[in-house]
Formats: sequence, C-alpha cells, structure tokens
Amino acid sequence: MTISSPIQFDGQVAIVTGAGGGLGRQHALALASRGAKVVVNDLGSSATEAVVREIEAAGGTAVANNGSVTDPTAMTAMVQDILQRWGRIDILVNNAGILRDKSFAKMTLEDFRLVMDVHLMGAVICTKAVWDIMRAQNYGRIVMTTSSSGLYGNFGQSNYGAAKMALVGLMQTLSIEGAKFDIRVNCLAPTAATQMTEGLLPEAMLQAFQPEYVSPGLLVLVAKDAPTRTILCAGAGTFAAANITMTDGSYIGTGRDAAEQLYAQLSQVIDRTSETVPASGATQGVNEATKALKARGTD
Repeated sequence: MTISSPIQFDGQVAIVTGAGGGLGRQHALALASRGAKVVVNDLGSSATEAVVREIEAAGGTAVANNGSVTDPTAMTAMVQDILQRWGRIDILVNNAGILRDKSFAKMTLEDFRLVMDVHLMGAVICTKAVWDIMRAQNYGRIVMTTSSSGLYGNFGQSNYGAAKMALVGLMQTLSIEGAKFDIRVNCLAPTAATQMTEGLLPEAMLQAFQPEYVSPGLLVLVAKDAPTRTILCAGAGTFAAANITMTDGSYIGTGRDAAEQLYAQLSQVIDRTSETVPASGATQGVNEATKALKARGTD
C-alpha cells in the first residue's frame, strides 16, 4: 500500500473546545501545523492564550476563546466572531469535558446533571451554533469525543458513560441529516493520560498514552476525505473501530407464551454470527417486519 498525500487544512477554520490542555491542546496544535486557522476554546482559562502563542510561534494562526460550551449565547457569539474574522467554519471538535467520578450509589444528581450538561449539551450547543453555517457552505466536519466508558462501561462513571454514549447517538443522526450537505460527523474514543485521567492509570501506562498519540485519528476524522458515522478508538499508537451492531434475531411470535419462547431461544436471538451494522434506526423495524411477514406467510 502506498503512502497517501499529506493531510492538509490550508484555508480551513477549526474550532477545538477544551483546548487549553491535554487532548484539546494536541488537537489544536496538530490542526494548526497542517494549515488550519484554529479557535482555541476553554472555559475561563489563561491556558488558551498559551496555546495560541505556541501555535503562532510555530508559524500558525489561532485565536483564543474562553466561553463556556454550556452557554448558547457565548457559543453563538464565538461563532459570529469567527465568521467576521475568517469568513467560514469547516471543522468543529467537541472535546470539552469534566469528570465527577463516584459509584452510582454515592453520586449526587447534581454531579450527574453537570457531567451530562458539559459533555452532551456542550456538544449540542456548539454543533447547533455551526450547523446552519456548514449547511450553507455545503461542507463541514464534526467530531464528538466519546469514550470506552460509554461504549463498554466503567465502574464509577455512570454519568460520564451516559453522556459519552449519548454523543454516539447524536453522531448517528447528525451524520444522516448532514450527508446531503457534505457534513461528516464522527466519534473519537481516546485513551490518553490527561489531567482528567490523573490518578486513574499507573505511571508506566501513562507514558504510553500520551495525548499527541490520539490526534492522528482526529486529523483523519476531519479530513476532506473523512469517513462519516465512524467511531474511532485511539490510544498509544493503536487505532480500532467500534460499531453499534444488531444480530439477525429470531421470530418468536406474539402469542401468550412469547416471553417463554424468547427465554427458550435467547441464545439464538443474541448470537452474533450474522450481526450487522444498521444503516439507520429504521433497519431494526425492517428486520422485524420482514421476519414477521415471512413467518405469517408460512403459517
């Protein structure tokens, strides 16, 4: 396989939220190093100015923004400022997030809401602010930052996991709605040693999981020839894809003993041998209707 031409973003404008440090900083640096003008967003953080200076020192172009992703007014103002400054918005990286880890038994509803608000609603608010702009210019690349905690679960992270899996659902639908406008929406599931993960990983592993090792995946997901509806897992130089799949299933019927029949055939229902990745949510209903009609036709 031949090496493809370098991924470049000359003339493009990118917003990276939560970019004052960690993954967001690395994403911003990577985009800027390949020609993008970058908006470095982080809540009330002087670190954004430091990242901007770092980008400019390397010959790039960037501007800082310290608005909260949970504030629609602030995010709308940020987007309008970018349009006046640079005339377009091509890339949105929804990276901002927080942790409030506790077992569900000990977690307060306030901490659950806060994590959902920053991760999920923050991404919704920022995406909504750029959506019509991307539709009008018939081009956009959006990345939601999901997590293995959402995809597969993790003790003490019910709030974080719920928010991160919700972002996958948001991505699934927005990728469908954005397709005719060449708006491609993907998810990135990173494993990286950042301030958010401090104390969660042993020191030896922290060295392998540097944030900059994730950013190549981000660059691919926002490139001109990017995929869409992809969940890319990235960490320590390894990349994999996660999928929401559906098994072929079995027609059980609608009789009074349907529950008992399902119980008896559950191993066949959940068998993954012929599972597929549905093109949309409608696939489930089509599969169910097809099996029901076939079964009734042979009764």
